[in-house]
Amino acid sequence: MSLPAVALAAVPGRRRATLDLAREIEAKGFSGIYCASYGDAVGLCEALALATERVRFGTAIANLYTRHVSDYAQTASLIHELSGGRFHFGVGVSHAPVNDRLGVRAGSPLADMRAFVEAFAKSKHAGELPPVVVAALRKRMVALAGEIGDGVVFANAARSHMRESLSALPAEKQRDRTFFIGDMLPTCISDDRAAAMERNRKTLVMYVSLPNYRNYWVEAGYVEEMAAIEKATLRGERDRITSLMSDRWLADVTLFGTAAEVREGVEAWFEAGVSTPILVPSSAAGNQVKAFEELFTAFA
Repeated sequence: MSLPAVALAAVPGRRRATLDLAREIEAKGFSGIYCASYGDAVGLCEALALATERVRFGTAIANLYTRHVSDYAQTASLIHELSGGRFHFGVGVSHAPVNDRLGVRAGSPLADMRAFVEAFAKSKHAGELPPVVVAALRKRMVALAGEIGDGVVFANAARSHMRESLSALPAEKQRDRTFFIGDMLPTCISDDRAAAMERNRKTLVMYVSLPNYRNYWVEAGYVEEMAAIEKATLRGERDRITSLMSDRWLADVTLFGTAAEVREGVEAWFEAGVSTPILVPSSAAGNQVKAFEELFTAFA
């Protein structure tokens, strides 16, 4: 089978170990390394340009509001050149609570994304620029990615809804194999399926607290679950949220279970139209080191 890609984050105190892990991911033949917004995703990509030789990698994603577009262009061009063209610059508008915490004044997500990508492409004196991958959930942003971007990346998307989401792309982009289509997938590999499911539920607590994610999952058909979670969130009943995540929803947006079940799930994501499933590993029995051990064993 074609191997999926893997997510990495630059965790303080483990950054050198993360580069060692990246080299191991490359050696084992995984299709890519995509750096989550936790920590400095752009900085980690710069390190990956020098620490790896063949594997494709990118940000998934960088918040377009936190740096000036011309500054991003300079750094993105540097990474693109140092890596020999292996870098994808994934950019998104993040989430209102995150931007509020950063003191960022965000406007219309669609207008801001369009303005950023257009300004990025026109950046002077930066050098050759990498492909730009637009972070999206709902269909209007997917359509914009097809219009102005070189790819689209989702996070925690519903597999049952993916074909509908991708229908917003222009027909030529749907046929274009160079157009990047990725999804960040929470993944827990364990023979104890109940423990793996509970681990993924805990991973998703933060995401279901965000209105734009709930709106997306309503669009995907999970109306009752999201209504119940919204009520619990507004009431401050955080301890109830995992119990409101249905098994059907969890199986649609994450991967969990035995190694064989997770491998079958990756194949199902390929069949759904995602050319680059990006596994975000967690462990039901340990830390991130354990999660990657389980991942490597499953795909050996």
